Amino acid sequence: MHCNLTLCEILELVIFFVMEIPMHSMDQMTDDDDNPTQIDETRFAGRQKYNRGRMLIRDERPLSEDSDAEFSQLSVWKVGAMAAGCCGSKKQKLNNSTSSMPSCNGTSITTNGSLNGMVALPEMCFFCFDVLYCHLYNLDPPKTPSFSNDAYPLFVTWKIGKDKRLRGCIGTFNAMNLQSGLREYAITSAFKDSRFNPITRDEFSKLSVSVSILRHFEDGNDYLDWEVGVHGIRIEFVNEKGNKRTATYLPEVAVEQGWDQVQTIDSLLRKGGYKAPISNEFRRSIKLTRYQSEKITVTYQDYMNHWNNQRC
Repeated sequence: MHCNLTLCEILELVIFFVMEIPMHSMDQMTDDDDNPTQIDETRFAGRQKYNRGRMLIRDERPLSEDSDAEFSQLSVWKVGAMAAGCCGSKKQKLNNSTSSMPSCNGTSITTNGSLNGMVALPEMCFFCFDVLYCHLYNLDPPKTPSFSNDAYPLFVTWKIGKDKRLRGCIGTFNAMNLQSGLREYAITSAFKDSRFNPITRDEFSKLSVSVSILRHFEDGNDYLDWEVGVHGIRIEFVNEKGNKRTATYLPEVAVEQGWDQVQTIDSLLRKGGYKAPISNEFRRSIKLTRYQSEKITVTYQDYMNHWNNQRC
C-alpha cells in the first residue's frame, strides 16, 4: 500500500490520534475536483468504528476485530509534524456596519443587519450543520450550544449547489427557545419539507443553511401595508370552501423573485391553496401581519473552516 499525503492531511491524522476527537468531513480527498471522494464517516469509538486515518491513506479494507497492529502502524503518521500550523486564516468577526462577513475561504456570511443587538449569529448555523451531520450519520446529538436560549419565532432554510437552489425551509411563528428550536427545525426543514425529498449524505458538502429569527410583528392596516425587502408577511384568508388558511413569505423572498407587493400577495395566496380568481375585493379581505427578520447564512465551507479553526 502506498500513499501521497499532503501536509494538511498528515496534520489531520496528527490531531485525530492526539486529540482523540471525531473528525468531520473533507469534501476533497483527490486531485479531481469534479469527483471528490465522499467519506461515509461514523464516530470513532474503538476498533469496531470506522477508522478515519485508514481512509486518508486510501486503505479501504474492512477493519477487523483484532487490529492492534493496524492501529500501531497508522500511528507513525504522528511523527515530525507537531510544529506546523494547519490553518492559515484567523477566525472572522462580523463588521458592525456591513452586511456581510468574509469567511476563511473568501465566501460571505450574509446578514440583514449589524451584529450589535442582533439575535442571529453564525454559531446558530454551525449548530444546524452539526445537528444535520449527526442525524445523517446516526451519531449522538451535538452538545448544547453556547448561544442565547431566548425564545423567538424562527425558520431554518437549506439550499444546495452554487446556484443556491432551495432544498428545504420550515419554521414556526410560535416563540421557541433557540437551542431546542434550531435543533428541531434543522432536522424538520431538511427531511420533512413536503416539496422535496429528504436531504442525503451525498448532498451534505454542497449545502448552505440560513437561520431567520423573526421579530417586530405588527398588524398591517391592509394588504399593502408593508415594504418589499424590509418586511416578511403572513396572511390569513378564507378560501373557496370557507376554511381559514395562512401563508407566509420571509422578507427576502419578494426581492429574490423580483415581485412587487401585489405579485407577492397573489403568489402567497396560491401558496396557501387559494385557487379562485384573485380580485382587489378579495385582497382587501386579507388579514396581514408584517414582521422583520434577522437572517444569517453559512455555507458548508464556512462550517468546515469554523470547525478546523476550533481545533487549530
